[in-house]
Amino acid sequence: MKTKKPMMKETVGAQYYAFNTPSDDGNVDLSKYEDTVKTEVVKSIGTTENGDSVNVRASGKDYATMNQTSNVELAIEVIAFPPEDLIKMRGDTVSENGLITSGAAGERPYFAYGKVVKKVGGGVRYDWYPKCQLVENTDDIETSEDEFSEQTDTVTIRCYAFDDKGNIKNSVDSELESFPKDLTEEKFFTKPIVTKEDYDAVVSPVI
Repeated sequence: MKTKKPMMKETVGAQYYAFNTPSDDGNVDLSKYEDTVKTEVVKSIGTTENGDSVNVRASGKDYATMNQTSNVELAIEVIAFPPEDLIKMRGDTVSENGLITSGAAGERPYFAYGKVVKKVGGGVRYDWYPKCQLVENTDDIETSEDEFSEQTDTVTIRCYAFDDKGNIKNSVDSELESFPKDLTEEKFFTKPIVTKEDYDAVVSPVI
């Protein structure tokens, strides 16, 4: 018998995102992204997996359960968000002298989104979602009181499958024996990790 004591989650860390550079015909090109942006503004992240689970029966009994996740939604509570990037995610337009026009129907740009989970004892988990779109964002505000009270907003992002197998996320966990000793947060989030080759390019094999 083996006893295991997994690390507890301690806090959310920084968030990362990089806008996708579409191909000439306007489709998503997962080989091209703009520079990655890092912000340390996250209060919490709620994750919801949307998909179906189907029981396969044979010979009068359950034979297998087939699960398929269609997309993942991240509800990200933040204390602030870079306004120019939020405008871009929303698909709004900005005039030469700064007038922001929003609300019209239109396709919102795709981007990769990354997050950090820090664990008690120094463990970490790094996640990259290579194909995402902004679903909605709140813009609540309250009057100030005698004492300062932080005011947060929620940015909801939908993450889609990025390959023909239906995968939605690439991640690494420091609790795994295969976790590279030289892998740092900066290395992992330098640019979106879409393929195994992207990952191999930033790490050294475990010896």
